Amino acid sequence: MAKRYEQLSDDHIEFIQQQKIYFVGTAANDGTINVSPKGFDSLRVLSPKRIVWMNITGSGNETAAHLQQSDRLTMMFCAFDGSPKILRLYGKAAALHPRDEQWQELEKLFEPHPSARQLVDFSIGMAQTSCGFGVPFYEFKEERDNMGKWLQSAKAQDIAEYWRTRNQVSLDGLPTNILVKETSED
Repeated sequence: MAKRYEQLSDDHIEFIQQQKIYFVGTAANDGTINVSPKGFDSLRVLSPKRIVWMNITGSGNETAAHLQQSDRLTMMFCAFDGSPKILRLYGKAAALHPRDEQWQELEKLFEPHPSARQLVDFSIGMAQTSCGFGVPFYEFKEERDNMGKWLQSAKAQDIAEYWRTRNQVSLDGLPTNILVKETSED
């Protein structure tokens, strides 16, 4: 039976910290709804009502685009080993870029990552647990090495070019604001 909470308990936080994968869901006012898996050491619980996660470069940038229009975000954590459990977090989020003032403070929470394109600052409005009886067992083997290999061969300008060509707009044509357009002053 599902239970609702106003904030994370110590048990919830411990459960989150044990997970190797989590999922985020966003939607703009219209168009495509996005659910995205996240891995690596990319999440920090700052308080029972606040989480920050590092958004690493990927083939799309839907989360950042959606958050420009609607700040609603859902996170989901599933137990793939041990006791069954699903933890969903509902709240509001903002995508922060390296040019944003808050970036300097929050990036210190993570190991530097050359392809970090946003930090997502998430305020939890409600947490909900459910049984997870239908979630199968899966065994974690290791992180994939594809990102590391790509980064070894890429230069900073290659990452910026990737962002320019593949991460500036969502599937529905919404801006992600990953890059700031140069403006000339008169």
